Amino acid sequence: MTLIEHLRELRTRLFKASLGVVIGLIGGLFFARPVQNFINEPYCDFKGDAICQFNVGSVVDPFMLQLKIGLYIGLLIASPIWLFQLWAFIAPGLHRNERKYTYAFTAVAVPLFAAGAFLAFFVVTKSLVFFLGMSSGDYEINVDLTGYFNFVTGVMLLFGLAFEFPLALLMLNFAGVLSAKRMLGWWRAAIFLMFVFSAVVTPTPDPFGMTALAVAMGVLYFAAVGVAFLNDRRRARNQPDYSGLSDDEMSPIEDDREPVAAPEPVPVPEPLDERYDEIVQRQRNRYDDTT
Repeated sequence: MTLIEHLRELRTRLFKASLGVVIGLIGGLFFARPVQNFINEPYCDFKGDAICQFNVGSVVDPFMLQLKIGLYIGLLIASPIWLFQLWAFIAPGLHRNERKYTYAFTAVAVPLFAAGAFLAFFVVTKSLVFFLGMSSGDYEINVDLTGYFNFVTGVMLLFGLAFEFPLALLMLNFAGVLSAKRMLGWWRAAIFLMFVFSAVVTPTPDPFGMTALAVAMGVLYFAAVGVAFLNDRRRARNQPDYSGLSDDEMSPIEDDREPVAAPEPVPVPEPLDERYDEIVQRQRNRYDDTT
C-alpha cells in the first residue's frame, strides 16, 4: 500500500472506532448513575447520613460529571470495536510470532490493570477514614463532587498503570533487550524505587497504602523475573552451542554461493509519446480527497 492508501485506511479505522465510542457513550449514560453511586459509597459510608451531600461549584457540574462517567463506560463498552480497528491497522505489519505475543500480553495486561484499580479503591476507602476523620468533630465536611470523583479515578488509574510495570519489563525480555539475570541483579534498586513510587502516588501519608502497593508490585516483579528466566532458557535451547569453540577460533563458514549469470543487455529506450507532456501536466493538476 502507498502512503495515501495507508492514510485513507487510518481515516476509515478512526471513523469506525469513533462511531463505536459514540454508541458506547449513549449506552454508558444509562449506567452513569449506578457507577457514580459506587464511587461515592466510601464517602457516603463515612458520612453516615441518609442523604450523601457534596458541594457543587457550578450548575452544570452534575451534568458534566454524568457525561464524563458515561464516556468512561462507553470506552469500556466499545473497547472490542476500537481495539479491533487498532489491531486491524497494526497487525499486517507484524510477524506471526509478534502477533502471538501481542495476544498473550493483552490477555495479561487487562486483568493486571483491573487488579490495580481494585486495590486503589480499597486504599481509598481506608484513606478517607484517615483524612476526613481528623477534623470530623470540628467541621462540617462536604467534599466537592467533581474533585472527589477525579481523586478516586486518578488513584485507580495510577495503581492500574503501576501494575503494568512488570509486564513492560517482561516485554523487553521477550524482545531480547533485557535478560532475566540483569533483572534479578536490579532487585534492590527496583524494590527501593517501588516504595518511592508508592509513597508518591498513594493518597495517604500512612504506611498502609504505600506498603500494599509496593508489596504487590514486588510480587509481580519477581513473578516477571521467573517468567523471564524460563524464556531465556527456552531461547538458549534453540540457539547453537558455541561453548566448544575457542575465543580466537573462527566459526566454520560454508561457501554455498551460486554463480551469477551474465547480465542481459539493456534495450534501447523507445522515444517518448508526443502526449507525454500533456499527460504529466494533467497528473500534476489532479488531486484526490486526501491530498
